[in-house]
This record gives sequence, structure tokens and C-alpha cells, in this order.
Amino acid sequence: MLLNQGGREARLHYMAGTFRLLAHGDYVRCAVTGVRIPLDQLRYWSVARQEAYADATASLEGERRAGAIGR
Repeated sequence: MLLNQGGREARLHYMAGTFRLLAHGDYVRCAVTGVRIPLDQLRYWSVARQEAYADATASLEGERRAGAIGR
């Protein structure tokens, strides 16, 4: 099980289709919105930038900020 009850922020290494836990915790923060994302709900991230996103909209904004796509 990925979740701890401590309420600590995890550190992850993001890979294509999966991630590796580097430091135990039960959430990560969205790189765009700053909201907590429980690890069991994490679906969007950037391998290139090693960032997590709360949802598809935040992921798209992350791509725009990085210059990967136009506005």
C-alpha cells in the first residue's frame, strides 16, 4: 500500500507510466496549483520536468509554461 497515515509529502522519481518512491509520504504537490495529490490519485506527471499535476488541465498548463506547446 502506498499510503502512510503521517500526512507527509513524498518524494518521487517519475518515469514513463510509473513512479518510484524516493522518500515515504502519502501525497505530492501539484507543480501548477500547489494542491496536495494523494499518491493513490496521482495520474498526471512530467518525466522530463519531474513534476506532478493534479489533473489534465494542470498538466496542460505545465506544458505551456515549459514552452512545450503554444497558447
